Amino acid sequence: MRKHSLTMPILAGLIALAGVLSGAMAAAPGDTQVPALSPGQARVWFLRPGSPAAEVYGAAPAVCADGARIADIPVSTAFYHDFTPGMHRFTVQPYGLTTGAADTVQLAPGTQTYLEIQWDPAWQEGYPDQGYLSRSFFVLNLSPQLAQAYLPTLTDLGRR
Repeated sequence: MRKHSLTMPILAGLIALAGVLSGAMAAAPGDTQVPALSPGQARVWFLRPGSPAAEVYGAAPAVCADGARIADIPVSTAFYHDFTPGMHRFTVQPYGLTTGAADTVQLAPGTQTYLEIQWDPAWQEGYPDQGYLSRSFFVLNLSPQLAQAYLPTLTDLGRR
């Protein structure tokens, strides 16, 4: 009888977890009221998932496209911006080490691209270690599959 005394609490926990996961999956971006992409445009989603390393003095760095500021991105948020197709250069305001790093992306009409804002050690992105200033924000390509997993966990700031 002792062997089975934990079966019911474990089963109840798994059922509760399944309910939480299905609720999170139900809130996927495809299910929300995101306006349709205008013909001839390309959509870029900017995501900044939360983590202990992402909490940088309450920083909400500015995201820029082609040198123009789009919006600030606080931790655990996402927003999108529609662009004309073509080559675009994306940067994020540095904190710590100023790298000048950019992500250049070719945008095609009707597509959605996902870019993640990460607070990383500079050496992981190919920059030299410089002590306490050795971290910075970077813009990195994110696969659509991973972005779809992250988006329901982030606060959607909408169009910026």
